[in-house]
Amino acid sequence: MTTIAHLVETPLAKALGWTLFHSLWEGALAALVLLAALLVMRSPRGRYACACAAMLGVLSAFAITFWVLAAREKGSTATVAHTIPRAVLDDSQTSPGARAPFRMADLPPWLAPIWMLGVLLLHLRSAAGWMAAGRLRRRGVCGAPDPWPQRLDQLRARMRLTKPVALLETCLADVPAVIGYVRPVILVPVGLLAGMPASQAEAILMHELAHIRRHDYVANLIETVVESFLFYHPAIWWMSRVIRAEREKCCDDLVVAASGDAHDYAAALAALEQTRWAANKTVLAATGGSLMKRIHRLLYQPKASPLAPVFSAGILMIAAVGAMAAWQAQSPASPAEPQVVPDSGTTEPQAKVDPYTRWLKEDVVYIIDGRERAAFVSLTTDLEREHFIEQFWERRNPTPGSPDNAFRDEHYRRVGYAMMHFGWQTVPGWKTDRGRIYITFGPPDEIESHPEGQPAGGSLEATNVPTEEWLYHSIKGIGTNVIVEFVDTARAGDFRMTMDPNPDKGTFVRRP
Repeated sequence: MTTIAHLVETPLAKALGWTLFHSLWEGALAALVLLAALLVMRSPRGRYACACAAMLGVLSAFAITFWVLAAREKGSTATVAHTIPRAVLDDSQTSPGARAPFRMADLPPWLAPIWMLGVLLLHLRSAAGWMAAGRLRRRGVCGAPDPWPQRLDQLRARMRLTKPVALLETCLADVPAVIGYVRPVILVPVGLLAGMPASQAEAILMHELAHIRRHDYVANLIETVVESFLFYHPAIWWMSRVIRAEREKCCDDLVVAASGDAHDYAAALAALEQTRWAANKTVLAATGGSLMKRIHRLLYQPKASPLAPVFSAGILMIAAVGAMAAWQAQSPASPAEPQVVPDSGTTEPQAKVDPYTRWLKEDVVYIIDGRERAAFVSLTTDLEREHFIEQFWERRNPTPGSPDNAFRDEHYRRVGYAMMHFGWQTVPGWKTDRGRIYITFGPPDEIESHPEGQPAGGSLEATNVPTEEWLYHSIKGIGTNVIVEFVDTARAGDFRMTMDPNPDKGTFVRRP
């Protein structure tokens, strides 16, 4: 205890303690500025830049504050030592066991040893994480089968990436991840390349190539170091979550810009969600961030606020130094996204549909009621529509007031799953009968599938067309043991519902 007591009495300990104290309000101020920027800024690149600038700003303020206070403490100590001689105390002036009264000003220096211990432990944890990530590229891996290495080279050219990248299969990870900067390696789970449609596997690989192109591995290393130094501040961990979420969105945008197919990429992300892996923070995995929010963003791009350019410019001017370092290479030019015309079945470039129209007619078409639909149609401004959508999800939030809405996340998981598994030809999965039932009522409790037709049994006649029967043990407001039958009469993948299990209310009938 004597050693620690002597340590906290040193000028550097006092300067460090007061620096930690001042960094609390400095970090809170930076968090408020970042929050204001995020409220009006829609661009993931801009949000990522602002979050990086805010985190580096807090670190810079910490360093400057410590430098100023350390110089002041040294000067103050030297002045006192030369101008006030030490007084000689006798026994009459002191009493045994007497202690100096406690002052609040004596507390900050004691924060210094606690902070140093925390920094040491977190750096050791980070070092262990980086070592574990390094072992992933050496243990349980094998080369990817042909023709994927050659296909990866083609994808690198499409992403305008000149650095060579290795592609390995691993049995120690459940989702693709990229490791390394000088010699980057993309690790994919064994069987993923063979079990996923080629276009979706390519989209996932392009996501990892986007991380390499943006130098995210180095940025992630710097972010981890800053987290270790400022571990005590809640604002830093919030900024870190924002950075990681926006980083994934930036990579999503690069993939969509290079491939031109947001729906196929969203379906690939939905497939990965079913095998989600709690990835080490030192590796960059395709399932980073809120995957359901990323899928929703890809399918239904929100409009930016009209004040965003002006307000964003002001925020970027305040954090200019950090923001310039955070900007990455420009996205490759993107071709016009093909739109499917349902009536003709042909594909041709068209203007993008208004996001609010898509939200109403595609996003929530199966869960919005008539009164809500009429109220939404009557709105005249985008601000009113945004507020309506926010309240729409909040009314269905199992934990009102919580930013994590389990109902909304589950809904978009179902939409992603439907698009991945139930689409056929030019019809997206959410629009099919199976997709509609899955989105509305969730996964069935039991599925009886007859891909080659249903054999005769009991009172049932044999059929020679693919058939599926979904059993729901209980559906609120409808009944128990509800069976929904789908038949692919044309044997083309178009499974149609044969009858409405709830004809009195027409619950299962498709809306026009």
